[in-house]
Amino acid sequence: MKQSLIYLALTMVGAGAVVAGDRLLANQALAPIASAPMPAESLVSQVQAPAAVSAPSAAAAFASGGSNFIANAAERVGPAVVRIDSSRTVTRRVPEAFNDPFFRRFFGEEGMPPSSRVQQGIGSGVIIDASGLIITNAHVVDGADRVTVTLSDGRTFEGRVLGGDRVTDVAVIKIEGDRLPTATLGNSDLLRPGEWAIAIGNPLGLNSTVTAGIISATGRSSAQVGIPDQRASFIQTDAAINPGNSGGPLLNERGEVIGINTAIRANAQGLGFAIPINTAKRIADQLIATGRVDHPYLGVHMVNLTPELKQNINDDPNSPIRVQEDRGVLVVRVQNNSPAARAGVRAGDVITKVGQQPVTASEQVQQVVENSRIGSPLPVEVRRNGQTISLSITPEPLPNQARN
Repeated sequence: MKQSLIYLALTMVGAGAVVAGDRLLANQALAPIASAPMPAESLVSQVQAPAAVSAPSAAAAFASGGSNFIANAAERVGPAVVRIDSSRTVTRRVPEAFNDPFFRRFFGEEGMPPSSRVQQGIGSGVIIDASGLIITNAHVVDGADRVTVTLSDGRTFEGRVLGGDRVTDVAVIKIEGDRLPTATLGNSDLLRPGEWAIAIGNPLGLNSTVTAGIISATGRSSAQVGIPDQRASFIQTDAAINPGNSGGPLLNERGEVIGINTAIRANAQGLGFAIPINTAKRIADQLIATGRVDHPYLGVHMVNLTPELKQNINDDPNSPIRVQEDRGVLVVRVQNNSPAARAGVRAGDVITKVGQQPVTASEQVQQVVENSRIGSPLPVEVRRNGQTISLSITPEPLPNQARN
């Protein structure tokens, strides 16, 4: 009995020590909150940011501003983000029968279908130079008769389109004004999935909207995004992007422009895409200098070859080609009188190298060609009937009607 009482006393003492220790630790933990703000590092660890997110950079952004780094970036760049209102006259052909005097007499002029109408559009843009240079999307101003630029401070300007490039969906607008705010450009080549992404624009006509997320992926091809007629690799983000965001900036946590928002997929949930700012700036410089951009062009239509595709082609009795390779970039068609046709490229060739660089996907071929020089021979290696053949193709400027 005595021994049992001793054990009971020791147990109670131990429990009391645990309670006292918990209270002491709780008091020590709560004391800094009452007396001083929680350090940024502690705040980041408390919210448990995903491992892919650049936590040290986010913490530095919190610490440097002493507040929400997203709000800081938006305040810094927001004044340079503009709303772009464009109007274009769309003309449609009236059936010849409606021009008959009988129909005009019967229906009257009011009953006749209009042959033209004015189409309105809203987009976004960002001022990159105090002289009034604005980067936006080409589709925002394509065919516009009038462009109006509105700043966040309420000032409105008539915009002059210096040029637009449909192939990369980049355009440049010029406005004339004083004390124009500008945004700082970052380096999109250094982006990593998991870094913060902040979008500013005018989605659905709601001016100066800020959304945030992360960089979901980089290097998405135009085919993956669903716009195969464009030549660009895209930044994928889960920051909300909606119609009207087009042409607006995508920022990093430091408030630097890392992309130009350009596309959303109708069948996607929470996915948006942006043109890397390094690409947008390169295209913009050419538009500013000459008003146009010439893209290198070979004149081939390609698909990525797989064993399944090879079997389907070879099993089709109506197929004009036969394939021996299992992997590579299959040429399915060569444009007549194109650089590729003149160099001897044939449908059924499997491209394995372009410019001494091994390739396994059509996106790689497209990227090498885009970075090549017009008029300079480009070495291309293909497999044909089990043999390796070396060719030299001299790229020409991309014709307006060509999209490859």
